[in-house]
Amino acid sequence: MPRYSAKEAKKGDDEVSEHVPSQHPGSLTESMMDLKKARSSLGGQSRRQLHLFDLIATYGSVPEDPEAETAQRGLSHGCLQFKMFYPPTFVCPPVSIGDPRTVSRGPSRARGSRARAYDAFTLEQHAVMTAPLHDVVSKSFDYIIIGGGTAGLALAARLTDDPNTTVCVLEAGDANLHDPALLTPVSYLRHFGDKDYDWNFYTTKQKLVSDREFQWNRGRGLGGSSGINFLIWTKPPADEINDIERLGNPGWNWKNFQKYSQKVERFIEPAPEQKQRFGLPGYENDVSRQGSVAFGFPKTISDVDLIAHQTLANAGIPPAQRPYGGDPSGYAWMMNSQDPRTGTRSYATTAYYLPNKDRKNLTVLVRALVSKILTEDGADGKLNAAGVEFIYDDTKTYVVHAKKEVILSAGTIKSPHILELSGIGRRDVLEKAGVPVKMDLPRVGENVQEHYLAFFTFELKSDYDGATFDCLRTPNTLPAQQELYSKRGEGAFTMGMQTSAFLPVEKVTPKAHEIYAKAKAQVERLAREGMPPGLLEQYTIQLERLEPGKHQTGPGCEVFFVPAKIVPDMPIEGKKFVDWFYAMNHPFSRGSIHITSSDPAKAPQIDPRYFDHEAEKEVVPGPEVATDEQLVEFAKSIFVTTWHTCGSCSMLPKEKGGVVDPSLTVYGTNNLRVVDMSVVPLHFTGHTQAFTYALAEQAADIIKGNFTA
Repeated sequence: MPRYSAKEAKKGDDEVSEHVPSQHPGSLTESMMDLKKARSSLGGQSRRQLHLFDLIATYGSVPEDPEAETAQRGLSHGCLQFKMFYPPTFVCPPVSIGDPRTVSRGPSRARGSRARAYDAFTLEQHAVMTAPLHDVVSKSFDYIIIGGGTAGLALAARLTDDPNTTVCVLEAGDANLHDPALLTPVSYLRHFGDKDYDWNFYTTKQKLVSDREFQWNRGRGLGGSSGINFLIWTKPPADEINDIERLGNPGWNWKNFQKYSQKVERFIEPAPEQKQRFGLPGYENDVSRQGSVAFGFPKTISDVDLIAHQTLANAGIPPAQRPYGGDPSGYAWMMNSQDPRTGTRSYATTAYYLPNKDRKNLTVLVRALVSKILTEDGADGKLNAAGVEFIYDDTKTYVVHAKKEVILSAGTIKSPHILELSGIGRRDVLEKAGVPVKMDLPRVGENVQEHYLAFFTFELKSDYDGATFDCLRTPNTLPAQQELYSKRGEGAFTMGMQTSAFLPVEKVTPKAHEIYAKAKAQVERLAREGMPPGLLEQYTIQLERLEPGKHQTGPGCEVFFVPAKIVPDMPIEGKKFVDWFYAMNHPFSRGSIHITSSDPAKAPQIDPRYFDHEAEKEVVPGPEVATDEQLVEFAKSIFVTTWHTCGSCSMLPKEKGGVVDPSLTVYGTNNLRVVDMSVVPLHFTGHTQAFTYALAEQAADIIKGNFTA
């Protein structure tokens, strides 16, 4: 990542400042690099800088040797090929949860790394908290939920609030209960590529991005991606949630989103002394304290976050008025999905499954890979979902029957995959894969959208004595942090990403009008040439979001801050670093996810079509860049995914490319629904987990007949 070498870091602030070019007035990049305004605590600086929106659109600055820099970062596959903060010898500290402190992965059969030990833990196999196979095979349940992840477990808990309703959840991964690798908040990226926790999907080679393949990690195991994500808890702008309703989905609006968020949120107030020290807000009117998912501010917050806030303020960026109340534009304190009382991750398993695991009407089977949904022709010409076929523990195939409904909550990648394996999708895709066509539904697996991400690393000055994640990367400082976390549930292992800013395009680049004009021209050209049904309506909304002056507070991009150096090189003793992240919120590119085989164990083909639209290529030359084209090519070599994919089973009118209707029922079926991020037809600003939980809560009321649009 563009950063100072060890030699450059010794040159001193005066020499470093020579590399800082002038920027247009009021640009974030200018103020962000004005480190003296940030209390003179940030030391090293990126040698080349761009206007912020250009960073977001192109994902990087230009190092002296882009090829060597990329190779050093291990980004040959378009992913972060390392475990954040963890050298090879790292082990998780003890977690004070459960007694005894143990890990349950499900039925006791060690497979591969599943038998490994965790640090000081003695991993005793305690009473299994998920169902044995014989409780499921050939049995009938009112509802079968495919996927025990973020939405699936929330939905299962709400449906089984009625003791007369039976629910079976089929999860392909392990239970991973009481697992310190999940419960420790600062375990970012260490699960990626590990089959115990991650599906480890890859995209196709992206022809517009130098044929790079991108790793699309997704949680595999109870809790899904809520167990391996970065814990960031944000809410979208109200207008962008209302846009979902505007596209033809009555009831899917901000008012209802806030209503169902109240059932999700259990905000834990920070301690008075912490609140005073950092000026933490209470968000009194916008978050609930009575819901299922504990979240808030970690016990330990880095002082560097105060510097980050000052830096953003120096750039002329105002504080967000209501970041959790529908207006996140500006900078704000960002909360995390961890319980500050215990210093552990809050995720779907701890919030929705464990409190309800003893319900007689809730059955959860792990290691159950769904191979297809079993359907029958109904008298009305529609399909009826009769049950689910699954492969247990990579061995035999079994069937479970549905009395009322089958619900797909397998995520944006797996839900269209399973639909197509079941014969529901575009005819030519199914026939090519050798799957009998049950229903021709052309837009299954289409309209895929993803946020993009890039970041810069800066070295802190040597006299800064505050906390960063670097103390977890060196043997001299790691043991003290392990002990602090083990005994008190605090320290660097609980620190999170607390500083975020959502910004309009015109705030961060003088080329906002040019960017808008090019995007509009391409949309008009595509409209003349012909585009998929419903896409023009989506692009119209996106152009409204992008147009300078149209939405003065509209957040066109996100900046967030991490007190860490997220690069794969070895830690430097005595050095501390910070990273600034940049993300594009409203991608114009549309990708696809499709099967290529009838084998359920074979991953689908994922093609996000990165940089397929002019709005994602627009750049401003840096001070030492010869051409825009060079900058575009470098940017393509360093950007990564944000794991925020949506749209593959879009909730839209069928004639506009929909896969599900506003009740989340798959078109052409009577009792098959999809409940996960795949139904979101148009991407929104921010991180996705809070929305996914609220989506599941609203879906539960729809299914139970308790919802009125």
